[in-house]
Amino acid sequence: MALRAAQRQVVTERLAGHLLASGLARTSVRQLAAAAGISDRMLLYYFRDKAEALGEAMGHVAAQLGGRLEAALPAGARRPPERLLAEAARIATDPEVRPFMALWMEVIAAAARGEAPFAGIARQVTAGFLSWIETRLDIEDAERRAATAGLILAAIDGLALLEIGAGAERAAAAAERAGDVRFTS
Repeated sequence: MALRAAQRQVVTERLAGHLLASGLARTSVRQLAAAAGISDRMLLYYFRDKAEALGEAMGHVAAQLGGRLEAALPAGARRPPERLLAEAARIATDPEVRPFMALWMEVIAAAARGEAPFAGIARQVTAGFLSWIETRLDIEDAERRAATAGLILAAIDGLALLEIGAGAERAAAAAERAGDVRFTS
């Protein structure tokens, strides 16, 4: 059983790499199996179905991004919302984070269309992002902290949309201005 779990982990990592490189365009069972270097049958041996394979791969992608975020903004020190927004904006527009943000926009679009399993994946990843932001905000009132976390997440996702629609330079310029935003107490 441990060997199967280890092999499933390798397949999950390969699928995550495939999603970051190709997005959601190539996600048939056959294409996922080829990206993992296994047969269709073996993919379905490791995962119940395509939805589970995608869910596991997206979980791995989210964990990779989470690791980058944690390295850049470790937990422990709470920050004023202006500072957290500026730091998160800088991270979100970093060229190394671009594939994560582009994939995230695809997942959100698929969820908006009601495509399975993306609605569930989007809810889970969004909850993780909001929690990550909330634990770093220097706001005592829990309700205000939650609302501010939502606003910061919306701004960061907006930078990804801006980059897709208007280009990296425009998104980088907007990210530079993120430090100018002021939140009221």
